[in-house]
Amino acid sequence: MKEPGKHVWKNVRNLGFVSFFTDMSSEMIFGILPLFIMDDLGAGKAVLGLVEGMGEAVGYGTRTVSGTISDKIGKRKPLVLLGYGLSTIAKPFFALSASWAHAFGIRITDRVGKGIRTSPRDALLADSTDITNQGRAFGLHRTMDQAGAIVGPLIAFGLLYYFEIRDIFWFSLIPGIIALFILARHVKERKITPKKQSVFANFREVLRGKFLIFLLIMTVFSVGAFNFSFILVESSELGLNDNFVPLVYVVINMMHAVVGLPSGILADKIGTEKVILVSFALFLLTCVIGFFETEFVLVGFVMAAIFGLYHGMTVTSQRTMVSRYVSEQLRGTAFGMYYLFAGISFLVANLTFGALWDNLGSQLAFGYSIATTMTALILLSLFVARNRR
Repeated sequence: MKEPGKHVWKNVRNLGFVSFFTDMSSEMIFGILPLFIMDDLGAGKAVLGLVEGMGEAVGYGTRTVSGTISDKIGKRKPLVLLGYGLSTIAKPFFALSASWAHAFGIRITDRVGKGIRTSPRDALLADSTDITNQGRAFGLHRTMDQAGAIVGPLIAFGLLYYFEIRDIFWFSLIPGIIALFILARHVKERKITPKKQSVFANFREVLRGKFLIFLLIMTVFSVGAFNFSFILVESSELGLNDNFVPLVYVVINMMHAVVGLPSGILADKIGTEKVILVSFALFLLTCVIGFFETEFVLVGFVMAAIFGLYHGMTVTSQRTMVSRYVSEQLRGTAFGMYYLFAGISFLVANLTFGALWDNLGSQLAFGYSIATTMTALILLSLFVARNRR
Protein backbone atom coordinates (compact mmCIF):
# COMPACT_ATOMS: atom_id res chain seq x y z
CA MET A 1 0.00 0.00 0.00
CA LYS A 2 1.35 3.42 -0.96
CA GLU A 3 1.81 6.17 1.56
CA PRO A 4 -0.83 8.90 1.23
CA GLY A 5 1.84 11.57 0.77
CA LYS A 6 3.38 9.76 -2.18
CA HIS A 7 -0.03 9.24 -3.76
CA VAL A 8 -0.85 12.94 -3.38
CA TRP A 9 2.40 14.06 -4.99
CA LYS A 10 1.87 11.55 -7.80
CA ASN A 11 -1.38 13.39 -8.65
CA VAL A 12 0.42 16.76 -8.57
CA ARG A 13 3.21 15.35 -10.75
CA ASN A 14 0.78 13.87 -13.31
CA LEU A 15 -1.09 17.17 -13.55
CA GLY A 16 2.33 18.71 -14.13
CA PHE A 17 2.98 16.36 -17.05
CA VAL A 18 -0.43 17.24 -18.53
CA SER A 19 0.52 20.91 -18.41
CA PHE A 20 4.00 20.15 -19.76
CA PHE A 21 2.68 18.60 -22.98
CA THR A 22 -0.20 21.06 -23.30
CA ASP A 23 2.15 24.02 -22.99
CA MET A 24 4.54 22.42 -25.46
CA SER A 25 1.61 22.36 -27.90
CA SER A 26 0.44 25.90 -27.09
CA GLU A 27 3.82 27.58 -27.08
CA MET A 28 4.78 26.09 -30.45
CA ILE A 29 2.03 28.43 -31.62
CA PHE A 30 2.11 31.44 -29.30
CA GLY A 31 5.78 32.20 -29.93
CA ILE A 32 4.95 32.91 -33.59
CA LEU A 33 1.29 33.96 -33.35
CA PRO A 34 1.81 37.73 -32.73
CA LEU A 35 3.97 38.11 -35.83
CA PHE A 36 1.65 35.79 -37.81
CA ILE A 37 -1.31 38.04 -36.95
CA MET A 38 0.57 41.23 -37.81
CA ASP A 39 2.63 40.12 -40.83
CA ASP A 40 0.61 37.35 -42.51
CA LEU A 41 -2.86 38.60 -41.60
CA GLY A 42 -2.11 42.35 -41.80
CA ALA A 43 -3.26 43.48 -38.35
CA GLY A 44 -1.85 46.32 -36.22
CA LYS A 45 -0.79 46.43 -32.57
CA ALA A 46 -4.23 47.58 -31.41
CA VAL A 47 -5.79 44.54 -33.12
CA LEU A 48 -3.13 42.32 -31.53
CA GLY A 49 -4.10 43.80 -28.16
CA LEU A 50 -7.77 43.08 -28.93
CA VAL A 51 -7.10 39.46 -29.93
CA GLU A 52 -4.92 38.78 -26.89
CA GLY A 53 -7.00 40.80 -24.44
CA MET A 54 -10.44 39.58 -25.48
CA GLY A 55 -9.26 35.98 -25.74
CA GLU A 56 -7.88 36.03 -22.21
CA ALA A 57 -10.90 37.95 -20.84
CA VAL A 58 -13.33 35.36 -22.22
CA GLY A 59 -11.11 32.58 -20.89
CA TYR A 60 -10.90 34.17 -17.46
CA GLY A 61 -14.67 34.69 -17.39
CA THR A 62 -15.20 31.02 -18.19
CA ARG A 63 -13.01 30.10 -15.23
CA THR A 64 -15.56 31.72 -12.91
CA VAL A 65 -18.31 29.44 -14.17
CA SER A 66 -16.25 26.24 -14.25
CA GLY A 67 -14.82 26.81 -10.77
CA THR A 68 -18.29 27.35 -9.30
CA ILE A 69 -19.67 24.27 -11.07
CA SER A 70 -16.83 22.11 -9.72
CA ASP A 71 -17.72 23.21 -6.17
CA LYS A 72 -21.42 22.48 -6.74
CA ILE A 73 -20.90 18.95 -8.13
CA GLY A 74 -17.95 18.09 -5.91
CA LYS A 75 -15.84 16.96 -8.90
CA ARG A 76 -12.96 18.59 -10.75
CA LYS A 77 -11.63 16.13 -13.33
CA PRO A 78 -14.55 16.06 -15.86
CA LEU A 79 -14.27 19.83 -16.38
CA VAL A 80 -10.48 19.66 -16.55
CA LEU A 81 -10.70 16.99 -19.27
CA LEU A 82 -13.31 18.95 -21.25
CA GLY A 83 -11.20 22.12 -21.17
CA TYR A 84 -7.96 20.49 -22.27
CA GLY A 85 -9.79 18.65 -25.05
CA LEU A 86 -11.37 21.80 -26.48
CA SER A 87 -8.05 23.68 -26.58
CA THR A 88 -6.23 20.77 -28.19
CA ILE A 89 -8.76 20.55 -31.00
CA ALA A 90 -8.99 24.31 -31.61
CA LYS A 91 -5.33 25.37 -31.95
CA PRO A 92 -4.41 23.61 -35.24
CA PHE A 93 -7.13 25.58 -37.05
CA PHE A 94 -4.90 28.68 -36.96
CA ALA A 95 -3.39 27.09 -40.09
CA LEU A 96 -6.62 27.82 -41.99
CA SER A 97 -6.90 31.51 -40.96
CA ALA A 98 -7.47 33.90 -43.87
CA SER A 99 -7.90 37.06 -41.74
CA TRP A 100 -7.26 38.28 -38.22
CA ALA A 101 -10.98 37.76 -37.51
CA HIS A 102 -10.54 34.02 -38.14
CA ALA A 103 -7.53 33.92 -35.82
CA PHE A 104 -9.56 35.87 -33.27
CA GLY A 105 -12.32 33.22 -33.27
CA ILE A 106 -9.83 30.37 -32.86
CA ARG A 107 -8.03 32.22 -30.07
CA ILE A 108 -11.36 32.71 -28.27
CA THR A 109 -12.17 28.99 -28.57
CA ASP A 110 -8.75 27.99 -27.26
CA ARG A 111 -9.09 30.37 -24.31
CA VAL A 112 -12.58 29.08 -23.50
CA GLY A 113 -11.03 25.62 -23.23
CA LYS A 114 -8.33 26.99 -20.96
CA GLY A 115 -10.99 28.77 -18.93
CA ILE A 116 -13.05 25.61 -18.45
CA ARG A 117 -10.09 23.65 -17.12
CA THR A 118 -8.08 26.16 -15.09
CA SER A 119 -10.13 26.82 -11.93
CA PRO A 120 -11.07 23.13 -11.41
CA ARG A 121 -7.46 22.11 -12.10
CA ASP A 122 -6.07 24.62 -9.60
CA ALA A 123 -8.66 23.49 -7.06
CA LEU A 124 -7.70 19.85 -7.73
CA LEU A 125 -4.04 20.75 -7.15
CA ALA A 126 -4.95 22.42 -3.86
CA ASP A 127 -7.19 19.48 -2.91
CA SER A 128 -4.31 17.07 -3.57
CA THR A 129 -2.02 18.42 -0.85
CA ASP A 130 -2.15 20.06 2.58
CA ILE A 131 -2.00 23.79 3.16
CA THR A 132 1.64 23.77 4.34
CA ASN A 133 2.81 22.42 0.96
CA GLN A 134 0.51 24.23 -1.44
CA GLY A 135 3.14 26.76 -2.47
CA ARG A 136 5.50 23.89 -3.32
CA ALA A 137 2.72 22.04 -5.22
CA PHE A 138 1.80 25.07 -7.31
CA GLY A 139 5.47 25.85 -7.84
CA LEU A 140 6.23 22.31 -9.05
CA HIS A 141 3.23 22.40 -11.38
CA ARG A 142 4.25 25.79 -12.73
CA THR A 143 7.81 24.66 -13.32
CA MET A 144 6.67 21.60 -15.31
CA ASP A 145 4.17 23.78 -17.19
CA GLN A 146 6.90 26.22 -18.17
CA ALA A 147 9.33 23.45 -19.08
CA GLY A 148 6.85 22.60 -21.84
CA ALA A 149 6.72 26.29 -22.68
CA ILE A 150 10.49 26.23 -23.24
CA VAL A 151 10.46 23.13 -25.43
CA GLY A 152 7.52 24.34 -27.57
CA PRO A 153 9.12 27.49 -29.04
CA LEU A 154 12.41 25.61 -29.56
CA ILE A 155 10.55 23.00 -31.61
CA ALA A 156 8.85 25.81 -33.57
CA PHE A 157 12.21 27.49 -34.14
CA GLY A 158 13.64 24.25 -35.58
CA LEU A 159 10.59 23.45 -37.69
CA LEU A 160 10.56 26.93 -39.27
CA TYR A 161 13.73 26.01 -41.17
CA TYR A 162 11.90 23.17 -42.95
CA PHE A 163 8.21 24.09 -42.91
CA GLU A 164 5.94 27.12 -43.43
CA ILE A 165 4.58 28.97 -40.40
CA ARG A 166 1.08 27.52 -40.96
CA ASP A 167 2.45 23.96 -40.80
CA ILE A 168 3.60 24.56 -37.22
CA PHE A 169 -0.03 24.87 -36.14
CA TRP A 170 -0.77 21.30 -37.32
CA PHE A 171 2.30 19.88 -35.54
CA SER A 172 0.97 21.30 -32.26
CA LEU A 173 -1.73 18.62 -32.21
CA ILE A 174 0.76 15.84 -31.31
CA PRO A 175 1.79 16.92 -27.76
CA GLY A 176 -1.80 18.00 -27.10
CA ILE A 177 -3.03 14.44 -27.63
CA ILE A 178 -0.29 13.07 -25.32
CA ALA A 179 -1.50 15.45 -22.59
CA LEU A 180 -5.10 14.25 -22.93
CA PHE A 181 -3.99 10.61 -22.61
CA ILE A 182 -2.08 11.30 -19.36
CA LEU A 183 -5.01 13.26 -17.94
CA ALA A 184 -7.60 10.60 -18.76
CA ARG A 185 -5.54 7.63 -17.52
CA HIS A 186 -3.31 8.86 -14.69
CA VAL A 187 -4.84 11.90 -12.94
CA LYS A 188 -7.12 10.92 -10.05
CA GLU A 189 -10.18 12.75 -8.77
CA ARG A 190 -9.99 13.95 -5.15
CA LYS A 191 -13.26 13.60 -3.24
CA ILE A 192 -14.68 16.79 -1.76
CA THR A 193 -18.04 17.62 -0.19
CA PRO A 194 -20.30 19.39 -2.73
CA LYS A 195 -21.28 22.92 -1.72
CA LYS A 196 -25.09 22.80 -1.61
CA GLN A 197 -25.84 26.49 -1.13
CA SER A 198 -26.62 28.75 -4.10
CA VAL A 199 -23.97 30.11 -6.45
CA PHE A 200 -24.67 33.69 -5.30
CA ALA A 201 -24.27 32.64 -1.67
CA ASN A 202 -20.88 31.16 -2.60
CA PHE A 203 -19.89 34.45 -4.24
CA ARG A 204 -20.91 36.43 -1.16
CA GLU A 205 -18.98 34.10 1.11
CA VAL A 206 -15.83 34.41 -0.98
CA LEU A 207 -15.89 38.16 -1.79
CA ARG A 208 -15.08 39.56 1.63
CA GLY A 209 -12.24 40.27 4.02
CA LYS A 210 -8.62 39.82 2.99
CA PHE A 211 -9.49 37.93 -0.17
CA LEU A 212 -11.51 40.88 -1.52
CA ILE A 213 -8.72 43.35 -0.68
CA PHE A 214 -6.23 41.05 -2.41
CA LEU A 215 -8.41 40.95 -5.54
CA LEU A 216 -8.69 44.74 -5.67
CA ILE A 217 -4.91 45.23 -5.37
CA MET A 218 -4.29 42.60 -8.06
CA THR A 219 -6.77 44.44 -10.30
CA VAL A 220 -4.93 47.76 -9.94
CA PHE A 221 -1.71 46.03 -10.98
CA SER A 222 -3.26 43.94 -13.75
CA VAL A 223 -4.87 46.83 -15.67
CA GLY A 224 -1.33 47.80 -16.65
CA ALA A 225 0.21 44.34 -16.96
CA PHE A 226 0.53 43.71 -20.72
CA ASN A 227 1.26 40.15 -21.85
CA PHE A 228 4.33 38.60 -23.48
CA SER A 229 3.20 39.43 -27.05
CA PHE A 230 4.41 43.01 -26.69
CA ILE A 231 7.84 41.84 -25.53
CA LEU A 232 8.08 39.86 -28.78
CA VAL A 233 6.92 42.87 -30.82
CA GLU A 234 9.44 45.12 -29.04
CA SER A 235 12.23 42.64 -29.84
CA SER A 236 11.24 42.64 -33.50
CA GLU A 237 11.17 46.46 -33.61
CA LEU A 238 14.63 46.57 -32.02
CA GLY A 239 15.89 44.81 -35.17
CA LEU A 240 15.76 41.10 -34.30
CA ASN A 241 15.07 38.86 -37.32
CA ASP A 242 11.55 37.41 -37.16
CA ASN A 243 12.85 33.82 -37.34
CA PHE A 244 14.69 34.41 -34.05
CA VAL A 245 11.73 35.95 -32.20
CA PRO A 246 10.66 32.49 -30.88
CA LEU A 247 14.00 32.42 -29.03
CA VAL A 248 12.95 35.54 -27.12
CA TYR A 249 9.86 33.62 -26.09
CA VAL A 250 12.08 30.72 -25.02
CA VAL A 251 13.94 33.10 -22.68
CA ILE A 252 10.65 34.27 -21.13
CA ASN A 253 9.52 30.71 -20.52
CA MET A 254 12.93 29.53 -19.35
CA MET A 255 13.11 32.18 -16.63
CA HIS A 256 9.49 31.44 -15.74
CA ALA A 257 10.35 27.76 -15.29
CA VAL A 258 13.49 28.50 -13.25
CA VAL A 259 11.66 30.67 -10.73
CA GLY A 260 8.38 28.70 -10.45
CA LEU A 261 9.25 26.11 -7.78
CA PRO A 262 11.66 28.33 -5.76
CA SER A 263 9.06 31.11 -5.54
CA GLY A 264 6.44 28.60 -4.32
CA ILE A 265 8.81 27.31 -1.62
CA LEU A 266 9.71 30.90 -0.69
CA ALA A 267 6.02 31.80 -0.43
CA ASP A 268 5.52 28.93 2.05
CA LYS A 269 8.44 30.22 4.16
CA ILE A 270 8.24 34.04 4.17
CA GLY A 271 4.68 34.77 3.04
CA THR A 272 3.07 34.96 -0.36
CA GLU A 273 2.49 38.71 -0.29
CA LYS A 274 6.22 39.44 -0.02
CA VAL A 275 6.98 37.28 -3.05
CA ILE A 276 4.31 39.13 -5.04
CA LEU A 277 5.92 42.45 -4.05
CA VAL A 278 9.18 41.25 -5.60
CA SER A 279 7.36 40.18 -8.77
CA PHE A 280 5.75 43.63 -9.08
CA ALA A 281 9.19 45.23 -8.80
CA LEU A 282 10.50 42.99 -11.60
CA PHE A 283 7.62 43.96 -13.88
CA LEU A 284 8.30 47.61 -13.09
CA LEU A 285 11.93 47.13 -14.16
CA THR A 286 10.76 45.58 -17.46
CA CYS A 287 8.60 48.64 -18.13
CA VAL A 288 11.39 51.08 -17.26
CA ILE A 289 13.75 49.38 -19.75
CA GLY A 290 11.06 49.56 -22.45
CA PHE A 291 10.34 53.21 -21.64
CA PHE A 292 13.90 54.36 -22.40
CA GLU A 293 13.83 52.81 -25.91
CA THR A 294 17.43 51.58 -26.05
CA GLU A 295 18.00 50.62 -29.70
CA PHE A 296 20.02 47.46 -29.14
CA VAL A 297 18.88 43.99 -30.20
CA LEU A 298 19.99 42.26 -26.98
CA VAL A 299 17.73 44.55 -24.92
CA GLY A 300 14.80 42.42 -26.10
CA PHE A 301 16.38 39.34 -24.50
CA VAL A 302 17.07 41.25 -21.27
CA MET A 303 13.45 42.41 -21.09
CA ALA A 304 12.32 38.85 -21.80
CA ALA A 305 14.43 37.45 -18.95
CA ILE A 306 13.12 39.95 -16.39
CA PHE A 307 9.53 39.57 -17.65
CA GLY A 308 9.83 35.77 -17.32
CA LEU A 309 11.02 36.04 -13.71
CA TYR A 310 8.16 38.40 -12.87
CA HIS A 311 5.54 36.21 -14.49
CA GLY A 312 6.75 32.98 -12.91
CA MET A 313 6.77 34.53 -9.45
CA THR A 314 3.42 36.29 -9.67
CA VAL A 315 1.43 33.40 -11.18
CA THR A 316 2.70 30.87 -8.61
CA SER A 317 2.28 33.22 -5.66
CA GLN A 318 -1.15 34.58 -6.54
CA ARG A 319 -2.57 31.07 -6.95
CA THR A 320 -1.15 30.13 -3.55
CA MET A 321 -2.80 33.17 -1.95
CA VAL A 322 -6.19 32.27 -3.39
CA SER A 323 -6.10 28.75 -1.92
CA ARG A 324 -5.12 30.07 1.53
CA TYR A 325 -7.79 32.74 1.92
CA VAL A 326 -10.85 30.49 1.45
CA SER A 327 -12.19 27.13 2.66
CA GLU A 328 -11.68 23.88 0.74
CA GLN A 329 -15.34 23.73 -0.37
CA LEU A 330 -15.11 27.18 -1.97
CA ARG A 331 -11.73 26.95 -3.71
CA GLY A 332 -13.25 26.47 -7.16
CA THR A 333 -15.42 29.57 -6.72
CA ALA A 334 -12.51 31.58 -5.30
CA PHE A 335 -10.22 30.68 -8.20
CA GLY A 336 -13.08 31.53 -10.57
CA MET A 337 -13.54 34.99 -9.06
CA TYR A 338 -9.79 35.59 -9.07
CA TYR A 339 -9.59 34.73 -12.77
CA LEU A 340 -12.67 36.85 -13.56
CA PHE A 341 -11.04 39.95 -12.05
CA ALA A 342 -7.76 39.06 -13.76
CA GLY A 343 -9.44 38.53 -17.13
CA ILE A 344 -11.25 41.87 -17.18
CA SER A 345 -8.03 43.60 -16.14
CA PHE A 346 -6.07 41.70 -18.80
CA LEU A 347 -8.44 42.94 -21.50
CA VAL A 348 -8.14 46.54 -20.31
CA ALA A 349 -4.35 46.27 -20.07
CA ASN A 350 -3.72 44.87 -23.54
CA LEU A 351 -6.27 47.07 -25.33
CA THR A 352 -4.95 50.18 -23.61
CA PHE A 353 -1.28 49.29 -24.03
CA GLY A 354 -1.70 48.36 -27.72
CA ALA A 355 -3.76 51.47 -28.52
CA LEU A 356 -1.29 53.78 -26.74
CA TRP A 357 1.64 52.22 -28.61
CA ASP A 358 -0.13 52.43 -31.98
CA ASN A 359 -1.30 56.02 -31.59
CA LEU A 360 1.12 57.74 -29.21
CA GLY A 361 4.26 55.60 -29.17
CA SER A 362 5.82 52.93 -26.97
CA GLN A 363 7.08 55.40 -24.34
CA LEU A 364 3.58 56.45 -23.33
CA ALA A 365 2.44 52.82 -23.33
CA PHE A 366 5.24 51.75 -20.99
CA GLY A 367 4.69 54.90 -18.92
CA TYR A 368 1.08 53.86 -18.35
CA SER A 369 2.20 50.45 -17.05
CA ILE A 370 4.82 52.08 -14.81
CA ALA A 371 2.11 54.21 -13.17
CA THR A 372 -0.28 51.31 -12.46
CA THR A 373 2.53 49.09 -11.15
CA MET A 374 3.85 51.72 -8.75
CA THR A 375 0.33 52.28 -7.41
CA ALA A 376 -0.13 48.54 -6.84
CA LEU A 377 3.27 48.29 -5.13
CA ILE A 378 2.26 50.97 -2.63
CA LEU A 379 -1.14 49.39 -1.95
CA LEU A 380 0.29 45.90 -1.48
CA SER A 381 3.02 47.24 0.83
CA LEU A 382 0.33 48.84 3.02
CA PHE A 383 -1.65 45.59 2.96
CA VAL A 384 1.40 43.58 4.11
CA ALA A 385 2.17 46.12 6.86
CA ARG A 386 -1.43 45.97 8.08
CA ASN A 387 -1.38 42.16 8.21
CA ARG A 388 1.87 42.22 10.17
CA ARG A 389 0.26 44.49 12.77
